[in-house]
Amino acid sequence: MKSLLVAALLGGAFLAMDAQAAGDPEAGKGKIAACAACHGTDGMGTAPIYPNLAGQSAAYLESAMKAYRDGQRGGGMSAIMAPQAQGLSDEDIADISAYYASLEP
Repeated sequence: MKSLLVAALLGGAFLAMDAQAAGDPEAGKGKIAACAACHGTDGMGTAPIYPNLAGQSAAYLESAMKAYRDGQRGGGMSAIMAPQAQGLSDEDIADISAYYASLEP
């Protein structure tokens, strides 16, 4: 019984940490100027070669942008995305991800 209680408490703590790590969509809206040129302010790509971001998982968007920023993601559009992501902090990336994830596709 004790181990079940400990597991529940730890699980709750991890969920709380995850919630705190989530970005702020309102803050993200103010940080998408460079993103909007290709992905639109509404999260819909401005041309068929640019992916729609509206409604994507915030966790996916965040991990993708960090991978571009950190040089861990190559191919495809990395030549365009890596320089765009270079100046973004973890908080910027979380906020931008939360903003695009909050939009309806």
